[in-house]
Amino acid sequence: MAIVTNKRSVMMLYSGALDVFSHRVRIVLAEKGVSVDVINADFPDKLEDLHELNPYGTMPTLVDRDLVLYDANIIMEYLDERFPHPPLMPVYPVARAKTRLMIYRIDREWAVLVNKINKGKPADAQQACKELRNYLIKLAPVFNGSSFFLNEEFSLIDCCIAPILWRLPAWDITLPSEAKSVMRYAERVFARDSFQASLTEAEQELGKTQVEFA
Repeated sequence: MAIVTNKRSVMMLYSGALDVFSHRVRIVLAEKGVSVDVINADFPDKLEDLHELNPYGTMPTLVDRDLVLYDANIIMEYLDERFPHPPLMPVYPVARAKTRLMIYRIDREWAVLVNKINKGKPADAQQACKELRNYLIKLAPVFNGSSFFLNEEFSLIDCCIAPILWRLPAWDITLPSEAKSVMRYAERVFARDSFQASLTEAEQELGKTQVEFA
């Protein structure tokens, strides 16, 4: 991966090669240009190390010297505060609260569906794909309103949405023509150097199939 630099970096990220939440954090790290050792925690020996650091054994887990963080949203905000340029959260409290609320909604409404798609029974996964598709169609006008989601500047919200959109082809989700604004947004985000640098080899394979319109 492009964002893995030298092995002497004091910061480590235990990450899943196809994990959506890990992908969020890798995008933030790439946006900030942070030197980090990205450790693929999908392997059994790495999972043992992960459980020693994180009582829940979940990914992503960030280790920064003596600090261990193991929630994607907490990690993202920590990185944004520790490495303030470029900023990925608004300056003003009201705008920051709205950003956090939108991320909360993505987790409650979208991430739950993603979990069913990846880990649920075939019938549940198929239904989750339909629901996610409907969410995207419903929100299409919002994607058309600014360069990025609800903002002219790239933000943590985009770091949460982009990994989901990247995986649509792998989930056989096609969008109708009235949702073209979603894919125009996706193309802008996917073209960013930071997004490309954030991809694991497994995620690069996912991107070889283009999102289609029904």
